[in-house]
Amino acid sequence: MARNLGNVRKTPPGISLIRRIRGKDWSFKTYRYVILLVTFIAYACYHASRKPSSIVKSVLDPEPKKDSGFFPWPIGEVFIKQDFVDIDQNRLRNGGWYPFNEPDGTYKLGEIDVAFLACYSMGMYVAGHLGDNLDLRLFLTSGMIGSGIFVGLFGMGYFWNIHVFWFYLVMQMIAGLFQATGWPSVVAVIGNWFGKRKRGLIMGVWNAHTSVGNISGSLLAASVLDYGWGWSFIVPGAFIVMGGILVYLFLAAYPEDLGFPCANVSVVNPDTVPIDEEARIQERNVVEVDKDSGTHGSGSRKSVGLLQACMIPGVIPFALCLFFSKLVAYTFLYWLPFYLSQTEIGGEYMSVKSAGNLSTLFDVGGIFGGILAGYISDKLSARAITAATFMYAAIPSMLLYRSYGGISKTINIILMMIAGLFVNGPYALITTAVSADLGTHSSLRGDSRALATVTAIIDGTGSAGAALGPLLTGFLSTKGWDAVFLMLMIGALIAGLLLSRLVISEITEKMIKPIPVSSGQQSPEALASRPLLSDQR
Repeated sequence: MARNLGNVRKTPPGISLIRRIRGKDWSFKTYRYVILLVTFIAYACYHASRKPSSIVKSVLDPEPKKDSGFFPWPIGEVFIKQDFVDIDQNRLRNGGWYPFNEPDGTYKLGEIDVAFLACYSMGMYVAGHLGDNLDLRLFLTSGMIGSGIFVGLFGMGYFWNIHVFWFYLVMQMIAGLFQATGWPSVVAVIGNWFGKRKRGLIMGVWNAHTSVGNISGSLLAASVLDYGWGWSFIVPGAFIVMGGILVYLFLAAYPEDLGFPCANVSVVNPDTVPIDEEARIQERNVVEVDKDSGTHGSGSRKSVGLLQACMIPGVIPFALCLFFSKLVAYTFLYWLPFYLSQTEIGGEYMSVKSAGNLSTLFDVGGIFGGILAGYISDKLSARAITAATFMYAAIPSMLLYRSYGGISKTINIILMMIAGLFVNGPYALITTAVSADLGTHSSLRGDSRALATVTAIIDGTGSAGAALGPLLTGFLSTKGWDAVFLMLMIGALIAGLLLSRLVISEITEKMIKPIPVSSGQQSPEALASRPLLSDQR
C-alpha cells in the first residue's frame, strides 16, 4: 500500500515557488548542489540535537566524580565536568536535578544514553525499510520534526519540574527512534542523485556534517545553559524542526521527480558510455513529466525486504566491519575528553575544558580521513581494500598515541589527528559511499530501490557496536587505559579481517582485468568476463 501511495508525488513546494519566480528551471548540476546542501544541513541538525544531553550532565549531576576510584557507565562521566560555561557558578545556584544528583546519578545518565543508542540502532532497521517504501522527503521531514519534539519535551521537564527518571528515559528512547530516520534517508537521497563516479570523494567531503552538527549542538546548548538547562534541549530541538521544514520545502528525493534521468541507470558497456551524470543531462527529454504536477518516475519502483537486502553481496561483511569500526570510533568520541583529563601530558594534567577542546582535533583528523578514504577508493575502484587498509593502519596509530602521546602536547595533537584519520576514515567510507554502492548493486537489476534499507542494515549494525564500545570502556578503564587501547586495537583488527574475502575478490579482479588490444577493441574473452566483474563490485 505504501508504494501505491508513493506512486505520485508532487514537486517540493519550495522548488515550485523558485521556478515560478525565476521563470525557468535550474540545471541538473545546480540541483545536485542543492541536494548536497539540504542533506548536509539535515544531518547536521540531527547531530546537533544529540549534543544537549552531554552538555547538561554537569548541571544535572554537578558533584565531581574524579576521585571516586571507579569509572561508572560509559557515557555519563565523560562530559560531567565539561565546563563550556562556568560550572562552579551553576553548582552554587543549583545542587543538581533529582534523580540525577543522587549517588547513582551518573549511572542514570549513562542508562539514558545507552537506551538512546539502543533504540537508535534497533529503529534503524525499521526506518530503512520504511524509507524505501515511503516518500523520502516526507519521511525525513517527519523524523526531524518528531526528533525535535521529543528533544524539546526532555527539556520541558525542567519547566514542568519533573523529577521522575522514567520520563527522561522514555523521552530519550522515543527520540532515538525518530533519530534513526535520518541516516538511511540522507544517504539514500545522495545515492539517488550521484552515480558511482567520484561518489567516495563527494561523500567523504559531505560527511563533515557530523562534526559540524556536533560543534553547532555544543555551542547552541552551552549558549543558553545559564537560563536553565531546559533551554539547552529546547533550542536544538527547535533547530532540527526548522531543518525539517527546510527538507519539506526543498528536498527532491529522486532526480526523476524533477524530470531528470536516474543517476544510477545501467549502461551496456561502462567503458564506452560516459558515466558522469552531466553527460546524461541531454537525455532529460526521455522522462516526460509536468514539473509542477505529480511525478511518476520514482514511484513505480519497488522496495526490497530486509532479508533480500542482506543477500546483496557485500552487505553483511561491511555491516559487521562497521560494528567494530564504530566500536572504536565511538569509544574515542565518548571517552577521549575524559582520557585526556586523566592522563599526564608533558609532565602536567590539563583541565577538563582544555581536554574537551583538545579532543575535537581527533574529529578534525577524522574529516581528512573520510575525504582521503573516499578519494583513494574512487581512484582504485576498491572500497574494501581502502577500508581494510585504513583499519589495519589504525592499529599502529593507536599504539603510538597511547605510548608516546604523553611526551608533549604537540606530539599528542599530531598522533591524535593521525589516529582520527585512520579510525574515522573507513567509518565514513562505509556509512556513505559503500552503503550507496550496495543500495544500487547490479544484482538488483535496476528494478528495486534498496538504498535506505541497505544503509539501515549497515549503520544499524554499526550503531550496536557504537553502544558496546563505550560500555566496555566503562569497565575496562578500571583496569587501566592499556586494557582499553588493547580492546580498540583488537576491534580494528577484527574489522579489517572481516573484509578479507572482499579484499581478495577486488585484488583478483584487478589482476585479471582485461587488457585492450591495439585496435582499441577488447577481446571477446574480456567482453564476456566484464558483466561478472561488474557484479562483483
